[in-house]
Amino acid sequence: MPDHYDSEPASEPASEPAPAPAKAKRTGVKMSDAQKTALNKHMEKLKKNGMTASEAKSHRMKLMARMRKGMTVQKAHKDLMKS
Repeated sequence: MPDHYDSEPASEPASEPAPAPAKAKRTGVKMSDAQKTALNKHMEKLKKNGMTASEAKSHRMKLMARMRKGMTVQKAHKDLMKS
């Protein structure tokens, strides 16, 4: 009888998928003081032109998201208005 019959069969290691690393919380990019003042000035102008509070809040949040990516208030506003 051949020798390889006496040994135990080579079991393949259980290939468990590696646990996915916990999704890292996205670190927020903070706005500079200059960006904040420019945004406040822009929002005051819009409030004077009759934008409602809920519209202003929505507009502000959308602008802030774009500004954190590096856009200026003017570019962010233009981008928001064309979409």
